[in-house]
Amino acid sequence: MDTITMSGADLSQQLQEHGQQLARIKRLLARQKETLILEEDSAYSGSSKSYIYELTSTGAIPHYKPECKTIYFDRAELVSWLKRNRVKTVQEIEQETTTFVLVKGQKGGVSK
Repeated sequence: MDTITMSGADLSQQLQEHGQQLARIKRLLARQKETLILEEDSAYSGSSKSYIYELTSTGAIPHYKPECKTIYFDRAELVSWLKRNRVKTVQEIEQETTTFVLVKGQKGGVSK
């Protein structure tokens, strides 16, 4: 029977790599869940846990507390909440401006 010998540095590096792989797997699994807990919301949204807790305590973010202890988030609601204040592109603003000017011009010109 062959024995494989590893140095402490090699073993440490392998453990670190396995830890990183496990973290990636956990993130992927969290993306599949419909209901998230605070820590998963934090990882998903990229916000700190303290900031998310502040948002829940002020009622600024949709959440659930079925047992008045653990905070849960519906992933679909979280995505909607994260996308709530879309910023228009320069192209969209220019198109709206062009449309406004054309419509205003058709209604009798620009008033001063």
